[in-house]
Amino acid sequence: MVLELRPPEANDLEALRPLLPVFISYALSFVNLGIYWNNHHHLLQAAKVVDGRVLWANLLLLFWLSLFPFGTAWMGQTAFAPIPTAVYGVVLALAGVAYFILARALIAVDGQPPALATAIGSDRKGIISVLIYVTAVPIALFLPLVAFGLYIAVAVIWFVPDRRIERALQR
Repeated sequence: MVLELRPPEANDLEALRPLLPVFISYALSFVNLGIYWNNHHHLLQAAKVVDGRVLWANLLLLFWLSLFPFGTAWMGQTAFAPIPTAVYGVVLALAGVAYFILARALIAVDGQPPALATAIGSDRKGIISVLIYVTAVPIALFLPLVAFGLYIAVAVIWFVPDRRIERALQR
């Protein structure tokens, strides 16, 4: 996966102005990928066994994350036009659903330490995040910057790494 910023043709600061939506989109996607990276690492660090379902669930998550560059570029290059901003939200929502599926698949594997299920719990934060994304998608069709603000809000919620797994493993 490659998030890409292309330099402008001109050599003055004014040439950067049209790139501002692209940069903002890039920054949000970079933060989101970092959040997934950190939480995925914690999740797999806590797991002791995997099975075929976990591998397929992990691949599903990778698929949705691999669409981040497409959604990022389309939304940024169109300066947050309604359809691209909504599509970006769909990608975010489906990545969130895929992460939820991965966590549940890991918990269900025979031989998994009970601390993993305890740490993840009901995953309210994950469910709320997906609900915010799903709410933001139709909003994007009429108020794309409001939807983008909701996407940022979810990133802010997750910016501090989830400590549930660390705490459960320390017990």
